[in-house]
This record gives sequence, C-alpha cells and structure tokens, in this order.
Amino acid sequence: MNGQASTERSSGFPRSFHVLVKPVGSRCTLDCTYCYYLHKDDLPAHRAPSRISDELLEKFVRQYIGGQEIDEVVFNWHGGEPSLAGLDFYRKVVELQQKYAGAIRVRNDFQTNGVLLDEAWCEFFRDNGFYVGLSIDGPRELHDRYRVGKGGVPSFDQVYRAARLLRQYQVPFNAMAVIHAGNARHPDEVYRFLTEDLGCARIQWLPCAEPKGFRTVSPAQWDTSRMPILGTPAARPGHPDSVVTDWSVDPDDWGEFLCRTFDLWLKTGLGKVFVNWFETLVGLWLNEPSQICTLAPVCGRSLVAIETDGSLYSCERFVYPEYRLGNLLDANSQLADVVYSPRQRQFGCNKRDTLTDYCRRCHYRFACHGECPKNRFVKSPDGQPGHNYLCSGLRRFFAHADPYLRQIGDQVLRKRAVSPLGSSVQIVSRW
Repeated sequence: MNGQASTERSSGFPRSFHVLVKPVGSRCTLDCTYCYYLHKDDLPAHRAPSRISDELLEKFVRQYIGGQEIDEVVFNWHGGEPSLAGLDFYRKVVELQQKYAGAIRVRNDFQTNGVLLDEAWCEFFRDNGFYVGLSIDGPRELHDRYRVGKGGVPSFDQVYRAARLLRQYQVPFNAMAVIHAGNARHPDEVYRFLTEDLGCARIQWLPCAEPKGFRTVSPAQWDTSRMPILGTPAARPGHPDSVVTDWSVDPDDWGEFLCRTFDLWLKTGLGKVFVNWFETLVGLWLNEPSQICTLAPVCGRSLVAIETDGSLYSCERFVYPEYRLGNLLDANSQLADVVYSPRQRQFGCNKRDTLTDYCRRCHYRFACHGECPKNRFVKSPDGQPGHNYLCSGLRRFFAHADPYLRQIGDQVLRKRAVSPLGSSVQIVSRW
C-alpha cells in the first residue's frame, strides 16, 4: 500500500470507501432556491475556512489513497461550487495524487454548476482525465425556475455554454438534474432536452425532498409526533400544513416522472443513454449490488464528507453537528479508521435496522431498502414514524418497470451464457 495506511487492516473483503470533498465548503456562485447546502455556515460550530488548506489537502490525499485496498481510487470534488477553489488548487491536487498513488489508478469526479467553466478549465479537465457532473434541470424555463444566481438572476445561458465547452474539448460529463416541483411534471421535455439538445449520453436524476426545517434540524432528529401519514395533504408540497418545502417534488409526481422517462429510455435510449436510476435497476433485477447508495441496503461508505476545516461527517447529506465524526487534522487521526469506526458502521446499519414494518413487507424492498434515510420524515400508512416520503412514487415506478426489467434481465443472462463478457445492457458504475 502507498501513503499513510490505516492502523487497522481489513479481513476478507478489501477496504474501499468514497469521500466527497468540499474544498470551499458551502460557498457557491449560485443561490439555488432548493439548495440543501448553502446554509451550512449558519449551523452551530460550523465556522469553517473558506478553502481547504494545503496542509489538510496533502494529508487527505495521502490518507485517502493509503487507507484503501483497491486498485482504483476515485476523488469526488463537490460543493458548494468546487471551481471556486481555482485551477491552481486542482493542479496541486494532481501533483499530490501523482506523489502518493504509486501503482494505484486515480480518477477525479467534479460536480459543478458550470458558471465558472471556460477554455482553461476544460483544457485542464481534458488533459488530466477529470470526469464532470454538470448540474442542469432541463430546458431554460424549467432550469431557471430554481437554479438562479444572487438576486434571482437566471443561470441557464451560463450552464448551457459550459455544456457546449465540455463537448468541444471532449471532456466526458453527465447531466445531473434535480427533479423538483417546477420540472417534475415535464418528464418528456427534460429527458429530450438533455439527450437531444444537450447531447448527453449519461444522466443522473436527483429527487428534491426537504422537510421545512432542514436548515436547522438534522435527519432522524425530527419530531415524530408531527410526522404526517404518507399520502395525506400534509405529506405533499404546497399544502399550508405540509412538512415539506413547496419546491420539493410530490411523491406521485416523482413516480410518474420515473415512469415516463423510463418509457422514453426503453424506446430510444436503451444501450445508448445511461440513466443512473434505470441502469441501477437493471442490475438490481439481476441480483447485483446497487450503484446508487440510496437504493443499497446499508450506507456509510459512499458519501462521507470532509469540510474545509477537516471535519468529517457521516454523509454529505448529514453535515450537521450530530453527525460529525471527527477531524482529519487531529493528532494521529486516520481517515480509514474514522470511516470504519463503530459509530460510522452503526450509522450505515441504521438504514436497514430502522425500516418501518410497511417497508419490510414491501414486494420491492430488494430494490429500494427504504431509499435514503434523510427522506424518512413521514409515517407509514399504518401510522409508524420514520417512513420514506417518496414511497408511493417509488412503489408505482417499480411496479411499472418490473415486467420490462425482467425482460431486459433475461436478455442479459442469455447473452452472458453465450459470452460471459457480453451483455445487451452496459451496467455503468460512475454514479
């Protein structure tokens, strides 16, 4: 192993984990209405530096590479807006990766709103093999509904220009679309814009679901007595007594969006356009592991977050004081030991162990596992708290897709029987 490895080694399966790096914390060039991260500096004890220091960066790179037991390590640069760290910061990143990687392959994934991208950024991405995730919510009128700059200034033109530049410089990228109250009822427009106009062959759907108190109340710390029952008016956006923000996606609209875009994918995109949700479900119907952490049976090793001051959190959607695991700058701190600590293991297992009875009985539990714990802020139909807000839409989508997924799975298995290396569907794992 290269770098400074963990003091505790694994037995059996090799150690592997993913950390989302927040190089500038919650600082951003936009002021998106639905952003779940802009408020982080307002939380108690979260006054962090504006950028990760060189000392912290080197310690992180060394320990991130050295603490794993796999042949390829993926760095995930996130935000806020990671481009605010500047190109020189990422040049330093590449130098440090080369210094500590040895024979280990290193990849860099970069999630951006695209506003600051120009020719110099695209040249850097191309020359250093960065994979880019570009946040874009559909055509102009849908994108600009909530993805705006300071003072509500539209951002579509800047993001669209960034997509064109990435294609011009042949930088591989996917489109990450947040599905919210403003675009959920326009699945055809969103899908066709991303695949036909923007020319994206890789798409990521991200449902927007935030309880009204998300800025101050962390997930799983909700008042269970105030949780509404799934499907009631208070468990939908737009109602005066709703527990969710008005811009959150309605559960049934989310299900319909998945159904409609799945049908379009089957008709025109199967084998050509790789949508994270659909590729993952093909794998799940073949009894393969989920490629999306939210659909896995447990969590805890996929989206551990590091902030600008070195603080480590259980998940990038759980950056709240209650989920702070420690600090990488502490004496003798080892990143891998934090990720594999009893506390973080318990966090991961809580996803499985806190399912409602309604969820445990579900025919599609194997494909969902209660989805993301951050969305478990309603009661199940039989009144048990801690049920997933998106449940009704997910159940509808799984039932709709089930027969088609079985057919695709049968085709994959038949082709594998002839050629173990071949299949009619490429199960991608970049999500």
